[in-house]
Amino acid sequence: MLDSALPWDFVVIFLVLGIFVPWRGLVRVRALLARPQLSSAERISLYASTIAFQWLAAGVIAWRAVAHGFGPAALGLVAERAAPGLVLGAAMAVVLASLQIVSLRQLSRLPPEKRGHLYRIASRLMPRNLTEALAFVALIGTVSLCEELLYRGFAFAVFKELGGGSAAAAVAGSSALFAIGHLYQGRRGVASTFVLGLLLAGARSWSGSLVPSIMAHLAVDLVAGLAGRHFAGEVSGAAGEAQGPGA
Repeated sequence: MLDSALPWDFVVIFLVLGIFVPWRGLVRVRALLARPQLSSAERISLYASTIAFQWLAAGVIAWRAVAHGFGPAALGLVAERAAPGLVLGAAMAVVLASLQIVSLRQLSRLPPEKRGHLYRIASRLMPRNLTEALAFVALIGTVSLCEELLYRGFAFAVFKELGGGSAAAAVAGSSALFAIGHLYQGRRGVASTFVLGLLLAGARSWSGSLVPSIMAHLAVDLVAGLAGRHFAGEVSGAAGEAQGPGA
């Protein structure tokens, strides 16, 4: 585990998550919004590059965490309360997906020019045919697993260790880092991502496992990505914090 100071490789990881990831997301979003449309091949390529980055980041971080004594239990990879965790995950998935649908319905009543920054991003990123939809599902599956490991696994464990075992420090710290990683969404997106992070980290803290947060994360992003087009006309940008180009 950790001594009084973070090891150099953890410092590098936090700099990447707190500076490089949001900077890169902002750069890619600016480039994305400068173009009126993306081709199907470009959308799939964007999905693929994000998938590759996420798995690379998760692999490196898991490697360094284990090297410093963070075992599977510390990273939330052991189901300490398996049955309650599954029930909690299913309940959170249903509630958050339902709230997402309500949000999408409200969004669909607005004219496109009033749907906001996230709509503009999502209108270029959401899948528009079966091939893109299958690639998008692979993206959402990857993001749900990898981001939970990065933020509710690694970051949660490190903040808890630095906070002297404080679950509150782990929940708040990991959620803040999660929100910072989504700066490309603008103020409203960062705020909603922080709140979502608090819910996911709270579930991880209570259950001792990443299972509930993975289930909820997956449900939120799938609804935003696959149901958004139905509810918001062309494409939805209501929430979906995994849709952005963070790699």
